[in-house]
Amino acid sequence: MPSQVTNYKCPHCGAPIHFDADTQKLKCDNCGSSFSVAEIEDLYAEANAEAVIASEDYSPSDTLQFTDEEKLHLRAYSCPSCSAQLIYEETTVASACPYCNNTTIVPSQLEGALKPDYIIPFKLKKDEAIKKLSNYYRGKPFLPSAFTHNNHIEEIKGIYVPFWLYDGDARADISYLATKSHSHISGDYQVTKTDYYEVLRGGNVTFEMVPADASSKMDDALMDSIEPYDYKDMVPFEISYLPGYLADKYDVSVVENKDRVETRMRNSAIAAIDNTVNGYDSYSKEKTRLDIIPDRVHYAFLPIWYLTTKWNDEYYVFAMNGQTGKFIGDLPVDYKKFWLTLISMALIGIAILWLVFGFLLGW
Repeated sequence: MPSQVTNYKCPHCGAPIHFDADTQKLKCDNCGSSFSVAEIEDLYAEANAEAVIASEDYSPSDTLQFTDEEKLHLRAYSCPSCSAQLIYEETTVASACPYCNNTTIVPSQLEGALKPDYIIPFKLKKDEAIKKLSNYYRGKPFLPSAFTHNNHIEEIKGIYVPFWLYDGDARADISYLATKSHSHISGDYQVTKTDYYEVLRGGNVTFEMVPADASSKMDDALMDSIEPYDYKDMVPFEISYLPGYLADKYDVSVVENKDRVETRMRNSAIAAIDNTVNGYDSYSKEKTRLDIIPDRVHYAFLPIWYLTTKWNDEYYVFAMNGQTGKFIGDLPVDYKKFWLTLISMALIGIAILWLVFGFLLGW
């Protein structure tokens, strides 16, 4: 019986293959062979189609003794290479067998509306993420000294994160109260005259592919922080970009992300229109009318490296944009260093003031 999952192996030696960020091809580390995405896509088209058909009759196995709650969120598969039992979450698209290390793809998770429109393939490798983490520690004056030396990477994963990319228009009409001030000397006085203006602005701001991650596992703020992605590297989605990386299908809907994205569009549109109010000393908004007209929504997989470290029994999470290398994460603070620095700066400031006053007063 066909399996619900597909293993991606080297056509020459049968070893696991993975998508290589350097060559943008699928590579076998065992025999050194490399293959284009199109070659592997054609080679596995039939196996993927059979896996989709096999998944239509899927039901959680009774032998695994899933609870009713687990049946809602877990799926059991059999590895086509070593027959090991694989337990995945219901959203899993791509992973690896922990026993034989073969990439496992669940093609049924990529059928119909579940198939992404686009993907940005990984451009950066794991070792570059590790190097970025090391560089990220530098220049942080309040980072505990022991953190750099005793902090260990617990896990590092290359993940294709599902994203919704929203198109739309913002139609705005904004009125401002602006001022210009002029000063002149009249006798013994400086006279300032302030003129007030009503400034009207209106127009459309068009947005293309505003991103919002569609995975409940990913922290929205973390994902926002590693933007932007460069869409020039975006290509039509093919399954063969996935081997060697993890991937989940979306579990946050277009509608659930709508308010968040429209807020981003609204703020960006207002900022763009604000920038057209030039030549005044000051301005303030009087009235704002702004409507968001939604358009097409695209579904895409975008690459990140996700790193977890542990220090003093605390976990710290970092993320790197797998295309651009932008790196972000949380770091601990050595408050002893912080307060000593603050107190030292305060004492230096007091000493300088004392010297200045002493000089002025002739002490």
